[in-house]
Amino acid sequence: MRFPPSCGLLLLLALPAAAQPGDPAAATVNRFYAEALTHGTAHARLRELTTRYPGRLSGSPALAGAIDWAKLQLAGLGLDRVYTQEVMVPHWERGAPETVTLLAADGPVPLAAAALGNSGATPPGGLTAEVIEVHSVAEVAQLGTAQVAGRIVFYNRPMDPTLARTEDAYSTAADQRTQGPSAAARLGAVAVLVRSLTLAHDDFPHAGNSTYVPDYPRIPAVALGILSAERLAAALAAHPHTRVSLQVSARTLPPAPSQNVIGEIRGREFPDQVILVGGHLDSWDITPGAHDDGAGVVQSMEVLRLFRALGLHPRHTLRCVLFTNEENGLAGGTRYAELARAASVRHVFAVETDNGGFAPTGFNLGSTQGDAHLRAARWRPLFEPWGVWNFAKGPGGADVSPLLLFGVPVAGLRPDSQRYFDYHHTAIDTIDKVNPRELHLGAASLAALIWLVDTQGL
Repeated sequence: MRFPPSCGLLLLLALPAAAQPGDPAAATVNRFYAEALTHGTAHARLRELTTRYPGRLSGSPALAGAIDWAKLQLAGLGLDRVYTQEVMVPHWERGAPETVTLLAADGPVPLAAAALGNSGATPPGGLTAEVIEVHSVAEVAQLGTAQVAGRIVFYNRPMDPTLARTEDAYSTAADQRTQGPSAAARLGAVAVLVRSLTLAHDDFPHAGNSTYVPDYPRIPAVALGILSAERLAAALAAHPHTRVSLQVSARTLPPAPSQNVIGEIRGREFPDQVILVGGHLDSWDITPGAHDDGAGVVQSMEVLRLFRALGLHPRHTLRCVLFTNEENGLAGGTRYAELARAASVRHVFAVETDNGGFAPTGFNLGSTQGDAHLRAARWRPLFEPWGVWNFAKGPGGADVSPLLLFGVPVAGLRPDSQRYFDYHHTAIDTIDKVNPRELHLGAASLAALIWLVDTQGL
């Protein structure tokens, strides 16, 4: 397609100016990448975290061990301060491994399954009931009590493969996991099965949280692997009165004590103003949590190491926050924001990395003014040589979202997303799925963005 000369001029004006040779900002940005790619420590730390402390769910010994580990790791970076914040967190336990069995005409067929967070338990001997398949929470409401009561509701809506970003496909399908169990319980369902939230065609069930309305029973809720979900759907198509038996031993315990872990480099000009980088230490109990969110934890540590290694003393205080309880409560992020507001701590910027350790492509940025992504886009030429180009509008990470409500500009790292939900919340979210170079590119991108905000303002 050809454009008239005036259109070509407009297109050029719309693009950020290319970084000029000898640009000191470009030189410093490139130093971050060079240091991370030649001497990066994030991958080695990630291997240690996931090997020693898999299954870091709130209230677990694994999370407590990871918190102690994180304190030692930050102390070893030679920071100006390392400390913790006390947080009370939800405490749900899976108990004995759950079993789900399709009672097919030619014999029982075990299905790959994992109880969802907050799930209730079956009776001690398990339960058996007919299954009714649905594809949305709204469909359950339309069926009504007469068709739902006494049955197991099977939510079988897949993530939309036509959406470019898998985060969007995840978010538009997640309501059946988060709201589906309580919606079914309201109409008398005895249990819920949910198709795992993934675009992969395998049989690894994906954990995740469900929210129960207090007025309705906390019925068992279980995710099925994709192949198991398709097997059940085929059985129902052939025999509409197909039954399934399941046994779930989950229980909810009183809230447990936990901690946010914080390390700081004190600002040389504005020590009372904070730039935050963080990730969350907890993971689901069935997973080592390498991408979610071990990657974000070690990238956040690496940002502070990069500043120290390059001899860069930030103008504002640079704070690494490793949040507790993102997965099933957001208590760490909420508590951090409450304490910051009570102490009148001014946050200049807060960025979280919680989208996996794949190659970075950009950032999502949000502010109450609504244009943080446009202001940050002036730095695109500095990042484009490293494959980082996308400065999009967004809410930042979940743990920094409470700060957004207080007027703080927030951001989230946006890695390539195509493989993330292959591993998200599963037993195969392991260190071998994380490429060291991609992980270190993400850490360098975070450090460079923070340095630009620190020196030039957003």
